[in-house]
Amino acid sequence: MKPDISSRKDLKRIITKFYDLLLVDKKMIPFFEDIVAQNHLEEHLEIITDFWNDILFDTTTYKNNTMQKHIDKNAFIKFEKEHFAIWTSYLFQTIDANFSGIIAHNMKNRATSIATVMQLKMNVFKK
Repeated sequence: MKPDISSRKDLKRIITKFYDLLLVDKKMIPFFEDIVAQNHLEEHLEIITDFWNDILFDTTTYKNNTMQKHIDKNAFIKFEKEHFAIWTSYLFQTIDANFSGIIAHNMKNRATSIATVMQLKMNVFKK
């Protein structure tokens, strides 16, 4: 049986493997090309790990506005419904391959909620 997610280290493992999938997907890479080109990928992974750590383990490390960052990105590269489906698919695939349990389940539920809210705020959900 696979262990449940139990630490920031586990989350970093998920986020790193998740981004390994995103960064080779032709439909997803445009959203990350600037991060990679500026050699900020590792910093970005740490920030995303902090975000999930705050959500799942009630810490207070993440200091950004997730929604605003995505709205700003949407001004340059339009998010489509398909992008959110790919994002959740890769995240769920990564979680399920490595972890099982209540926190893993909570992470998938929260990811679904986040994707839904982002689509609604960016008027992508209707398309």
